[in-house]
Amino acid sequence: YSYFECRRKKGSQFSEVVFFGLQYLLKKYLTGKIQEAKLFYQMHFKQSVFDEEGWRKVLEKHDGRLPVRIKAVPEGRIIPTGNVLFTVENTDPNFYWLTNYIETMLVQMWYPITVATISREFKKILAKHLKATSGSLEGLDLKLHDFGYRGVSSQESAALGGAAHLVNFCSTDTVAGLLMAQRYYSCPMAGFSIPAAEHSTIISWGRNREKEAFEQLLDQFTSGPVSVVSDSYDIFNACKHIWGDKLKERVMERSQDSCLVIRPDSGDPAETLIEVLKILEECFGSSLNSVGFKVLPSYLRIIQGDGIDLRSVDEILEKLSDEGWSAENVFFGCGSALLQKLNRDTLSCAFKCSYVESNGKGTDVYKQPVTDPSKGSKRGRLSLRRNSDGFLETIEKGAGKPEEDLLVTVFENGSLVKDYSLEEIRKNARLRDEDLNPTLHNHQQDLLHNHIMNGSH
Repeated sequence: YSYFECRRKKGSQFSEVVFFGLQYLLKKYLTGKIQEAKLFYQMHFKQSVFDEEGWRKVLEKHDGRLPVRIKAVPEGRIIPTGNVLFTVENTDPNFYWLTNYIETMLVQMWYPITVATISREFKKILAKHLKATSGSLEGLDLKLHDFGYRGVSSQESAALGGAAHLVNFCSTDTVAGLLMAQRYYSCPMAGFSIPAAEHSTIISWGRNREKEAFEQLLDQFTSGPVSVVSDSYDIFNACKHIWGDKLKERVMERSQDSCLVIRPDSGDPAETLIEVLKILEECFGSSLNSVGFKVLPSYLRIIQGDGIDLRSVDEILEKLSDEGWSAENVFFGCGSALLQKLNRDTLSCAFKCSYVESNGKGTDVYKQPVTDPSKGSKRGRLSLRRNSDGFLETIEKGAGKPEEDLLVTVFENGSLVKDYSLEEIRKNARLRDEDLNPTLHNHQQDLLHNHIMNGSH
């Protein structure tokens, strides 16, 4: 009997995680029947280590289906770090070795959990600034666009990471993530995009014909938004003299539903954005929204996709707010910081054995390394419950009540027994009041910390 968690570590950037991606791994790799691998492992280890007899018994006794049970947190749920996220146990005592045999594959859950968690942290930051500078959260689901497809290590990483971002947002260029959401999470179309120029489609016209390149895009996409990268040579000149002068009337002809989205792609993000906004205001004007912040005309917006991570997006929006600009004016794109600049240690993900039975006797087991107390593991059979104070807590040593356990059986004996839709997952992951109120959130974190320090966790 083993379990998976994102350990709580002192000084960690993240206090909670979004659970996502297990259903894909189960459907893709564990449902159905095994295939023989004797020759492969003989070649790999150069000695006979493959348990041919054990796997033949799986074939003979269980028709090739894995006698394993996995209980897990419902996908999309927000769980404080340090809690059990799923447990794995063999359902046939003869196959005790299977539980940790599949550890390597299951621990790859670290990737979609980490991406979904980072994506949701972006959403908290964007929601905070959007609410403060516009008075509403309208358009929040489109505020962070996934630009990460080309920067990940594989198609599968793009699919799994892209789908994890779609738990929180509906804006993406990572088509592999859309296909995964469609195939494994019953969502016909999970995200959206708009036609967008890249540098090659601008510079191929030549430096002296940048205006013609821009105009061609306006001609080609007369309805619906269009994004145009405008820093191939001089972003400020492009905004002032091309968009704001030579093509000004063409831009003003567009509507909110067919707006021009200008994309800077170099320089200091905050400084560049502020200067671009000032130039566009001079050329096209601005108005004040209901909470007194400036907004460009509805036919004109900006997307910043260079240099974006959790820290920079907060800093950018703080500086824009200080200059009187609403977050309504800007969309963000994120690539490597969303899908690639992360690893298993980002959330301290771990899979450990906590209970064994030998000769009919059960024993709680654990690790407690003297050199690093944070790597201590949980003991016994585990359950997850919400206590009387409203906090989620892991109950160890088999002491939990089954009726209170929030872990759900999702896989048993080779079959998926719970199938979540992306719609359900998105509901589980939606922002809560405390996510929109930093003061309330910090207070709740203090209460949770005290609760843990008092030994209740």
